[in-house]
Amino acid sequence: MLFENKTAIITGAGSGIGLEVAKRMHQAGANIVMNGRNAVKLEDAADSISQDRSRIHLIAADIALPATAEALVESAETAFGGLDILINNAGIFEPKPFLELNEAEYDRFLDIILKGKFFAAQSAAKVMKRRGGGTIVQTGSMWALQAIGATPSAAYSAANAGVHQLVKNLAIELSEHNIRINAVAPAVVETPVYNTFMSDEQVKEVLPGFNSFHPLGRNGQPADIAEAILFLASEKASWITGTVLSVDGGVMAGRQ
Repeated sequence: MLFENKTAIITGAGSGIGLEVAKRMHQAGANIVMNGRNAVKLEDAADSISQDRSRIHLIAADIALPATAEALVESAETAFGGLDILINNAGIFEPKPFLELNEAEYDRFLDIILKGKFFAAQSAAKVMKRRGGGTIVQTGSMWALQAIGATPSAAYSAANAGVHQLVKNLAIELSEHNIRINAVAPAVVETPVYNTFMSDEQVKEVLPGFNSFHPLGRNGQPADIAEAILFLASEKASWITGTVLSVDGGVMAGRQ
């Protein structure tokens, strides 16, 4: 019961990495506030965790809006008496050549990935400061550390680079309040995000081709990233802050 008597907010909790984190945190004793944009999807996700909702609260809203972050924190305080952990996981991914990207698409990446994580962290930190400390873990990306020609992602990469740098700045600013902040930077992880811009048939055809991209010979699974996130969120990582942890099957180490 690693997170017994702890309360955690998880954004992007409707599927993939966020849902896996929510499941494992709940199993480890935490009260969880789950966020996603799709209310039906969020309800289904919560049902897959437990039919007992006493330790689960849902907020279906767009994390790109600062008001959503405020509602999440208020929900944690009202339902569970405070906030200990923020898993800032919500994001989008859709490769598109730089020369074809329009302003609305650019804004969407920055609003959801960077602005969303910025104001969620700010709202959470205000409560954590009053509580005497807390932990924030961001989901960043390997694409913010290395450009991949097969998946042109200039706006996505730039937004996540901001997320990584936010970790370093906040680690310094929030340390006096006993608030730790870290991030994970995954490579290719098999989640439903690929179905947002490819058909099921295309996903089945394309994703296996990335197995060999990783020195360990396989794509990541949500559990691979969730375990790293839970470690950084736990007291086992009590002397770690300001770190961007590559969870990438060895991609950043180099090439064969």
